[in-house]
Amino acid sequence: MEFANLDFDRKRRTGFPEVVFCQGKDDSFLVDIYKKLYDRDGCVFGTRATEHQFELIRASMSKAEYDRVSRILKVPAANHSEIELVGNIAVVTAGTADIPVAEEAAMTAEYFGSKVSRVYDVGVSGVHRLLDKREIIDEANCVVAVAGMEGALASVLGGLVSKPIIAVPTSVGYGANFGGLSALLTMINSCANGISVVNIDNGYGAGYIATQINRLAVGEKNDK
Repeated sequence: MEFANLDFDRKRRTGFPEVVFCQGKDDSFLVDIYKKLYDRDGCVFGTRATEHQFELIRASMSKAEYDRVSRILKVPAANHSEIELVGNIAVVTAGTADIPVAEEAAMTAEYFGSKVSRVYDVGVSGVHRLLDKREIIDEANCVVAVAGMEGALASVLGGLVSKPIIAVPTSVGYGANFGGLSALLTMINSCANGISVVNIDNGYGAGYIATQINRLAVGEKNDK
């Protein structure tokens, strides 16, 4: 393609097909990319899409699906309903306003074959809510902790669970939150162990890494 070099070999190399970052793409470019990927792989997954972009894709691909919360735009494989999700990833949010980023992570992990347990609105302003969900979180192979404001959720989880934690700072917060920078710095500077951090609002990146960890965990369990 004159405007894009699609990486059809990526799934063989990495275990994951190329994903489309929809934000900012020209309408005609986006449609052509989706068509090319679908013709090649029989499915397409895109992030940060708008409703306008969804209508464009649906006009040529009737099976296209759009989630307005996560802004995921996908054309699922014909057998997607038959695919068994494996393992378990816990996606945890501090507040309800963090759910869009959390859903981007959760839906990414599910698209790539992972089972996801959602635990939402359990932030540190009412830590009993988190403790009530401790058993669900403990069953997961890894945890995605999504939080804005001061981003303390990841540190609290780091002191409670034995599994890897992927912290996702969100841009949710008042002025001194600096668009997520305060949460990012809190998570990077956490004194709790076992925490890694992705970029602000990067739910997709967290879901991807969580799937890699989950696949390793499922493989180890199957080997035993």
